[in-house]
Amino acid sequence: MLTALLGLAPIVVALLTVSALFSAAETSMTGASRARMHQLEREGDTPARRVNKLLSDQETMIGAVLLGNNLINILASALATQVLTTLIPGPWGVAVATAAMTVLVLVFAEVLPKTVAIVRSDDVARALSGPTLLVVRVFGPIIYAIQWIVRRTLRLFGVKLDMAVDVLAAHEEIRGAVDYHHSEGLVESGDRRMLGGVLDLSDMDVSEIMVHRKSMVLLDAGLPARELVREVLEAQHTRVPLYRDEPDNIVGVLHARDLLKALAESPTGVEGLDIAAILREPWFIPDTTNLKDQLNAFLKRKSHFALVVDEYGALQGLVTLEDILEEIVGEIDDEHDTSLDGVRRQADGSVNVDGHVTVRDLNRAMDWRLPEGEAVTIAGLVIHEAQMIPEPGQTFIFHRHRFQVFRRQRNQITALRISAPLDDGNEP
Repeated sequence: MLTALLGLAPIVVALLTVSALFSAAETSMTGASRARMHQLEREGDTPARRVNKLLSDQETMIGAVLLGNNLINILASALATQVLTTLIPGPWGVAVATAAMTVLVLVFAEVLPKTVAIVRSDDVARALSGPTLLVVRVFGPIIYAIQWIVRRTLRLFGVKLDMAVDVLAAHEEIRGAVDYHHSEGLVESGDRRMLGGVLDLSDMDVSEIMVHRKSMVLLDAGLPARELVREVLEAQHTRVPLYRDEPDNIVGVLHARDLLKALAESPTGVEGLDIAAILREPWFIPDTTNLKDQLNAFLKRKSHFALVVDEYGALQGLVTLEDILEEIVGEIDDEHDTSLDGVRRQADGSVNVDGHVTVRDLNRAMDWRLPEGEAVTIAGLVIHEAQMIPEPGQTFIFHRHRFQVFRRQRNQITALRISAPLDDGNEP
């Protein structure tokens, strides 16, 4: 009996070692950095290439590893039970074998290897990629049969699985990783906003960041040349749209550089300028264009300025390359910019805000989480939530903030105060 027990020990140790490798492979493969593996593969790393191949069909890989792991654990437990029941006959032998193998499998085949795999996911995944790929090839046909059975069974309960559909979109995975590392103190707030801004480009339209037509500087093309020059110099913008007869009839864009060049070359000075000859053709884009496409269009056309129109062709505003870049890096000011942020912090943590301030800019300035999909401006958010145009003095509480309307001009909220985020207990 003792000889049988001694002969069993190395077999159980070997089986537990194989089981530990299976456990480490499963954990490391699912926890490995896809971005790092992709970069290593591009640099010619063969283990990384195997890891990426395994992760391309993650369900089959996990199924094969689990199948092999279960087979090893069951075999080890069966051998231990057979030997121990000869030493301790009856139910007690089974109980001792179960208890002993549970401890051994839990400690040495599950917790220990998975802990190592979590700490060094990338290295362990690369080291075990070869054996894991072999296991997948051996058990692949069995796993496909199991997957077929699982899908058929779930379909009976109305659950349809389509492996072509990614459960977690790549953008949300990146955003979640950035937010997590920010909460851990590994990513600074500024870097987090920049990375989030890049991810948001494809989800935002130019109508959300454009300069509204009410805030645009438009000049009448019929003005005398001297007056046009004076207006352009006072506009504090390098590009100014010109209209004829009515503001929607934009006939061209006057660039300050073109104007200065024409002035330098004009033999008769300002009076001899032909403004129409130096106008640039206006570029009109629909207000539903997303920022990613517009950024690419700016780069392709080598232009920094576009006029935004709605579906009826009516002028809505303008957008520039700088506006899109500011969604990524934050406000870009130069020596000619005037500070009109419209946000004034108060001693009690609240802020006085002009109605035209965008929700996105306020969130960035205060590190708040007001919803950005319901309205573009703070005034629009209040009107959306209140389902009315509030009167001065009215107060509303939503999204964990108190909004107090200060001023209203006609149907437009021009000033309001917003409190710091309220505790859940203070929110009705």
